[in-house]
Amino acid sequence: MPPRFVAAGVSEKNEQGKRAARDRLVQQRERQRASERRRRTLIVSSAVVGVLALAAVVGVIAANSGGKDKSGAAGPAVAPSGATGKDSLAIRVGADNAPSTLTIWEDFRCPVCAQFENAFRDTVHQLENTGQIKVEYHLATIIDGNLGGSGSLRAANAAACAQDAGKFPAYHDVLYRNQPQETDDAFGDNAKLIELSAKVPGLDTSGFRSCVEDGKHDSWVKKSNTAFQNGGFQGTPTALLNGESIFPKKGDEPITAANLKKWVAEANKGKKPGTVTPAPSGS
Repeated sequence: MPPRFVAAGVSEKNEQGKRAARDRLVQQRERQRASERRRRTLIVSSAVVGVLALAAVVGVIAANSGGKDKSGAAGPAVAPSGATGKDSLAIRVGADNAPSTLTIWEDFRCPVCAQFENAFRDTVHQLENTGQIKVEYHLATIIDGNLGGSGSLRAANAAACAQDAGKFPAYHDVLYRNQPQETDDAFGDNAKLIELSAKVPGLDTSGFRSCVEDGKHDSWVKKSNTAFQNGGFQGTPTALLNGESIFPKKGDEPITAANLKKWVAEANKGKKPGTVTPAPSGS
């Protein structure tokens, strides 16, 4: 009898030892899993912080260096014909007495500006042509400042020359339809800008060519870009409806063609549309 009790006692102790060993193994594995989870969390958190830091750096670079003209503006700022607003820095399209104003800050070399224009061009023109809005364009040279080159400046000057000829809306659209890659400073070549003017009936004249080649409105463009830098804007495009930002969203609503029409209708409720004078369009 006693030997059996001893054997049973030894067997029970062995079983308890095995359970304890299993428990220790489970605890060790859990500690390893917890450690691995903490390691992954740390890696992900570090990556997020890195991305945010990079975004902050890029934002600072865009805000501080975007469009700065290192050569300085030479000569008086000659505003294009019909320029309006403070210091005559806006080019207006649409009825002067339209009840709402869409203000747009753009850079002809900016790819997001082209995306904005190409996505909303038809809607904006429809609102212009029915007297619901007037659009005031302000030109900036951010990409020249960030990437070098002169395409933003040269294209803006050419657009101002087109305004002198009464062809700004059409030429504006042609430039965005034919925008080169952001890193390609093709618009820095006056010959390219003159070539594109042939797409706007009646624009390619000796007067337009001289205006482009002489940089008649360069100082005006630089003055406009300084106003952009001093305006506290985040980047281009900047779109404001009656002074309220609507790009990329207005409040909690994203900008879409339908929303833009709705926002304008809400702003114009009870107001008469403006008197429209048809403007030429580009090809």
